[in-house]
Amino acid sequence: MIDEAKKLLEPIRRLHERVRDQTLAACERAAVEDLSQVETDEMAGDTIYAIDRVSEAELIAGFAEIARAAPLILIAEGIEGGRVVLPRGATEAEAKWRVIVDPVDGTRSLMYQKRSAWVLTGVAPNLGDETCLRDIVLAVQTEIPTLKQHLCDVLWAVRGEGMRAERLNRLTGERVPLRLGPSRATTIRHGYAYIARFFPGARDELAAIDEEVVQGALGPVQWGKAHCFEDQYPSTGGQLYELIAGHDRFIADLRPLMERELSRRGLALGICCHPYDLCTELIAREAGVIVVGPDGRSLDAPLAVEADVAWVGYANAGIRAEIEPLLQRALVRRGLLDGATANA
Repeated sequence: MIDEAKKLLEPIRRLHERVRDQTLAACERAAVEDLSQVETDEMAGDTIYAIDRVSEAELIAGFAEIARAAPLILIAEGIEGGRVVLPRGATEAEAKWRVIVDPVDGTRSLMYQKRSAWVLTGVAPNLGDETCLRDIVLAVQTEIPTLKQHLCDVLWAVRGEGMRAERLNRLTGERVPLRLGPSRATTIRHGYAYIARFFPGARDELAAIDEEVVQGALGPVQWGKAHCFEDQYPSTGGQLYELIAGHDRFIADLRPLMERELSRRGLALGICCHPYDLCTELIAREAGVIVVGPDGRSLDAPLAVEADVAWVGYANAGIRAEIEPLLQRALVRRGLLDGATANA
């Protein structure tokens, strides 16, 4: 199965490049106000903006071409019902692969030209509706840079074979192998570490958990000093990249755990991380990053667009040993995690 999945790597990389180039061309042509128009809030998954529509036709056409070799189920936000069997006319039972995609992860950053977005793809054998993140055997993520950025990266991994990366110079077309690796520091002190709180609703509670964890790890803040730093990057693929590249040491996205607190406040849960946002976490794990659920167990989300997923990334075992017991203690104390199932 692994060897067969490898045959999909180059076609997927080429498709990613077309999606990247089309999205960049749209950014060059259109004003920010045009690309940031809301197309629909009705589809399963996240809000769809105008910039998300740019690559949709290319995405489906590209995977339809790839599916000629073996039928597949394409899972993505923006597709009616969240998935489609390709080539058209094939049945789900005939599909060999389940391919989960986020064509523009980090839409909000890119459409305002603040930061790179990413094309994400994970490939798993078709094990029916029980197929989940842990079944992914091939993953590719490709950077969609801002217009003023001439370098962009692509990362990929095959299960059990490590992570590989390449950097493209958009001005010259030169491609060079890229060496990336997570931080080897065993503390978050003087490094980037944070709990994601991108959107309103429970940011105060998430910040309180963040403060508790950091102070538990590093002690009280001293006058004129900074314990550690944070960089709220609203892109799960981008967050994983920051861990892989050694830029960040600890990231937690706990938004799904906030549902009860938000309900108590009379608020809805809102936007959370979905499986398509995490479909390249295989790359991070193959690079040496530890990616788990808040309870310390392996991620086990179905390959679908609706599920809300909480996750935690540690650059290495030392960072995990420093942070995980504190994080789980903070969550258990607030009733957000069952103490009996936590590793701590």
